[in-house]
Amino acid sequence: MTGRLKEMIIIPDGDYRVGSNSFYPEEAPVRSIHLETFAIDVAPVTNAEFARFVKETGYLTVSEQPPDPLVYPDLPADERIPESAVFIPPAPSVDRREPMAWWALVAGADWKHPQGPASGIENCMNHPVVHVAYDDALAYANWIGKRLPTADEWEVAARGGLVDQDYAWGSEMTPGGRWQANVWQGPFPWINEQTDGWYWTSPVGSYPANGYGLVDVCGNVWEWTCTLFPVPDGEQERRMIKGGSFLCAENYCHRFRPAALMGQTVDTATCHMGFRCAADSDGSVEEAISHH
Repeated sequence: MTGRLKEMIIIPDGDYRVGSNSFYPEEAPVRSIHLETFAIDVAPVTNAEFARFVKETGYLTVSEQPPDPLVYPDLPADERIPESAVFIPPAPSVDRREPMAWWALVAGADWKHPQGPASGIENCMNHPVVHVAYDDALAYANWIGKRLPTADEWEVAARGGLVDQDYAWGSEMTPGGRWQANVWQGPFPWINEQTDGWYWTSPVGSYPANGYGLVDVCGNVWEWTCTLFPVPDGEQERRMIKGGSFLCAENYCHRFRPAALMGQTVDTATCHMGFRCAADSDGSVEEAISHH
């Protein structure tokens, strides 16, 4: 049995408020919703947990395989190699209106090699797993007997019982001058002052839990949800990701907040994107515990 299966929080049936009218257009308007009781993981899935899944199943993630030729029919043969997106600190002259200037598709970057083939996770087993595409998150969730949360479930859980607050801990970004999440400090994307102690990911639970006992709901890594992100006909499928990451800054991509969201193509894996699982309150959690 894994400890992970015991580490779920029950969010009760009820009426909740989600969204924000104060930041990005896609977050508005504030909405009233009703949710049935569900369970959600206390923390994002870690490297250690994902490694156990891979060891027991032999699973290969999307970033460990060449791009799908059906999705990318025009990709030259010599570019059909396993690769994933990694943040590369740009030169001071880079215009931050050009975000692709600090992202690179790195051959050999994957969940075991988060910054590229020369990197590793041996000393980061309690950090959230990254470089997982949507199907990778689904595969893990199915294996462990859970599912991915909806965007509304994720947000309600992340708010921790607070209503109409910007952050999972309240209205102030740094109450008492203390950082509450692993995010970027300094002028993004050039200088991360690391006043919170981290440049890349941090061990799960390095910051205080929210009112429901969940950790890392803001910053550290973006998290997949199962909710579709609306796109024009003919565009590749996207799912909503929530929570922001260690690359989010107050002066750029101020999305380390429960209401924040982005749409991500389902075959995308990056160095700042992970997930946590959810479950229905119909006995599936107890059944999963009995089988693992």
